Amino acid sequence: EVVLVESGGGLVQPGGSLRLSCTASGITLNDHAVGWFREAPGKEREGVICLRRYGGIDYKDSLKDRFTVSSDNAKNTVYLQMNDLKPEDTAVYYCALQTYYDYCTSAMDYWGKGTLVTVSS
Repeated sequence: EVVLVESGGGLVQPGGSLRLSCTASGITLNDHAVGWFREAPGKEREGVICLRRYGGIDYKDSLKDRFTVSSDNAKNTVYLQMNDLKPEDTAVYYCALQTYYDYCTSAMDYWGKGTLVTVSS
């Protein structure tokens, strides 16, 4: 069974940073494309960033200067580093896995349950 678990969310002040983690069991993350998505209150889920299979990163243009992704293969974990956070970044953040394509799509194959990030003073 494939399970993705996100962690690292919480309350942070505007301008602060957070690092989210996505740890997998039942599958090797490094063999697939892994994406981070978010869903803000009252809004549709949107893609944030994608770590492609075989390398390469796809960014949401508006977040490129503040968000980045990395991985630790030994821990089977992918990280989302978020800097200079703004109130509009408040959302539930999900990691997801794509097993067929080398890149992320809106129809990912596996999803975590999400972790809440709240940016507020």
